[in-house]
Amino acid sequence: MFKETDLYLPVKNFLEGKGYEVKAEVTGADVVAMQEGHPTVIVELKLAFTLDLVLQGVDRQTLTEDVYLAILAPNTPQKRKNWRKKQRDYQKLCRKLGLGLMLVPAGEDEGNPVTVLLDPAPYTPRKNRKKETRLIKEFTSRSGDPNTGGSTRKTIVTAYRQDAIRCAEVLKEKGEMKVADLRTETGVVKTASILQKNYYGWFERISRGVYALTDKGKVEIS
Repeated sequence: MFKETDLYLPVKNFLEGKGYEVKAEVTGADVVAMQEGHPTVIVELKLAFTLDLVLQGVDRQTLTEDVYLAILAPNTPQKRKNWRKKQRDYQKLCRKLGLGLMLVPAGEDEGNPVTVLLDPAPYTPRKNRKKETRLIKEFTSRSGDPNTGGSTRKTIVTAYRQDAIRCAEVLKEKGEMKVADLRTETGVVKTASILQKNYYGWFERISRGVYALTDKGKVEIS
């Protein structure tokens, strides 16, 4: 069974190898390293990446700009699999907070040294204009506010779904219709695309340019 203290010696040796003098448990910090002409380095140790570890790291940033979170390197196939799934998000969080991130082997293992995944650095977010545009378009295209924030395991009513429902409701009421007539009736610009793609399985082509509601559509549209 590994302990947090098992991480200390590999981290100490790693930092000393870079010319730092290293001491443990200095005013609450797990690892403190100093070298003339360099900012003080603080490393907080945990066996796993946790919220407590992140909060400790943020707190240490009041003391120095060079703060690392160090966690035990995954040492079983299942742990490595879980780590690969989460690593990108963990690094993204650390990058946004200006924290460094290390993977540490347990005990002294010269053949498996400390791995620095991320060095501390100021974070300047880069906007994704494409996603921002999609967000604004979806917001402005929706009618009203059909969803409840925080919902899980429920179908999200998107602007696309609202348009499909409009088309389905008219077809349910009036029966089969030409695409052009349905577009005029509903005001849905992308009527043809919605009917042709039939994402929800509600529509069926009766003849060229004419559509009706499927049995599935009749059941789901009430």
